[in-house]
Order: sequence, then structure tokens, then C-alpha cells
Amino acid sequence: MSATGSSNTPDHIRKAWNEAHVSPLWEQLEAHSTEVKRDRAYIWTWETMRPLIEDALNLKDMAAIQRRVLTFNNPNLRNPGMGATPTLTAALQILKPGEVARPHRHSPSALRFVLEGDGAYTIVDGKECLMNEGDLVITPGWTWHAHEHRGTRPIIWLDSLDVPLHRYFGTDGFEPGPPPNEMPATASDDALAVSGVVPDGIPTNPNFSPLFRYPLEQALAALKAAPVAKDGLKRVRYVNPMNGGPCMSLIDCYMLEIEGETRPVKSSQSMVCAVVEGTGTTQAGDDSFSWAPKDVFTLPTGAVIRHRAKGTARLFAVSDREILRRLDLLEESTGATA
Repeated sequence: MSATGSSNTPDHIRKAWNEAHVSPLWEQLEAHSTEVKRDRAYIWTWETMRPLIEDALNLKDMAAIQRRVLTFNNPNLRNPGMGATPTLTAALQILKPGEVARPHRHSPSALRFVLEGDGAYTIVDGKECLMNEGDLVITPGWTWHAHEHRGTRPIIWLDSLDVPLHRYFGTDGFEPGPPPNEMPATASDDALAVSGVVPDGIPTNPNFSPLFRYPLEQALAALKAAPVAKDGLKRVRYVNPMNGGPCMSLIDCYMLEIEGETRPVKSSQSMVCAVVEGTGTTQAGDDSFSWAPKDVFTLPTGAVIRHRAKGTARLFAVSDREILRRLDLLEESTGATA
């Protein structure tokens, strides 16, 4: 008899299983295996991506393709598909000067972290958000958003969305523009400019931050004042100023600063990282790779992670940590070896 026991199954029984859309668990060896296949890290280097961006810029105009986006598909996932991690997509979106990406909205939340260029705007529920290099702009689920480039050179940003999660749950939805004449009320950024003090009674949605734009200079100022954590990183979190939670309900964002070598960390979260400045290397489980500015890489769940920077380096990171925390599935340890 084979390892699965399938050779002793009469054809008429197997036919009946197939017609009833059931399958015998005892033939699925992975169901009882102690060796679990894990997702692995992957890196998309700027050296590789920059020529592809040029090709995309020359390929078609926006009227034909609506959005010029190169989606990252991680070949090292257990179940490869359109995604950088099992819960997050990542992509590079490009706009030429004068181009407009038409408005729409969808149930997945999205973020835009600018890697190169300036002078573009993302309009979120009617609120204009400037996009300069290193800025983070969020478009929470079901907010109307469009992009307009008023600068003088192409702009390139990292997109990341919780699309795989919505597809898994069947909650993915999309609505094309035009948006309605009346948008939801939004608070001005000036009203939220004082750290630790927020206005009372402003219109807010508890599921996301009333700030849609987080400028680079503010993140760097917060990072400069941040203490070194027990893993050896300086880390600041982009938060909803109204409640101290993540900037969007199911997506967490961080800026990390590395000096020298970090301590090993093991976590059940998965992450997508973009190199803001500096160079270094990362060990993610059995995989090791070098990185440089504007490279994008993933950090898989369950892998022991170590970073080493040549001097000082900074990374922008998007994570599914908040999802796992809410589901009581978040596990983290510092100093882990396996």
C-alpha cells in the first residue's frame, strides 16, 4: 500500500467522493506533518526595477491604462499569487507630469509611500494631500481617491493594500468614479498638528486616521527622538492621533532606523519594507540579501530576522501586525534563534 493508502480505495468509492466534492484527510500528508512549509523573503531591487519603470513610462498613456502600476508577485510564498505577503500586496505606481489617475474607491485600504519625485497630489475624500519623496499618504477603505501630478518629473511610489485579506473573506468591493458631489467632512491637518493634543468634536471615522498625509520630515523628527528598542532598532509608528491606534484599521506602518546590527527577532507578522536611505543586509530565516535605497523586500511570518546597516539606515515598513493582534495570533520574541 502507498503512503497515502490510496491504492486500496476502490474506483467507485473515489468516484463517489469526487461527485460529492469531498476528499479523504488521510491522503493529505501535510495535514499531519510536523514540517510546515513557510513563506520566504523576496527582494525587488531598484537596480532591477528602474529600467522596468522606464519601459512602463514609454509603453502607454494614462488614458489607455488608467493606472501605471507594476505589481510585485512574491515567488517565495507557499501559495504564490498576486501578493507580496499572504495579507498584503505591494506595487510601484508611476505618474508622468500632468497625468491624472481617475477617482475610484474600494473596500481594501491602501497606502502610498513616495520613493522618487515630488509635486503630485492624492485627493482623498476631496482633501488634497501633497506627495513628496518620503511622504506617506493613506487612502482608507471606501474613501474616494484620485492622483494628479503637478510636478515636473515622473513620480514613483510604493503602493500597499490589504487586498489578499479582503479576497479571502470575500469583502473586496470596487466602485469607479465619478465621486458624489458631497464628500464626507474631513478635519484640516492644521487642527491635528500639535502632538498629544487633538480638537474635540471634529468629524472622524474611528476606523482610520483623520490625517491622510504623514510628511517625511515629521517621521524623521520623531525617529530622532525615539529610544532604541530592545531589538536594537529605533522604531516609530504612524498612528491615528484620535486614538493612538494604527493609521488604518488593518494596516500598520512604521519607520525604522538601524545602526550596526540588530538583535534577532521572530514574529508572526509579515512585512513589506522599502529602503529610505542607507545600505545593509538582512537575514530572514535561511535567506540573506543586501539592500540599498529604494529597494523593496518582504519579511515573512515565523522567520528569525536580523538586520545589519553600514552606518545608519532607515526603512519604511508596512505590516499586518494589527490584524494578528486583534485575532490574538500575534507572537513576538527578541533574541530568538530558530
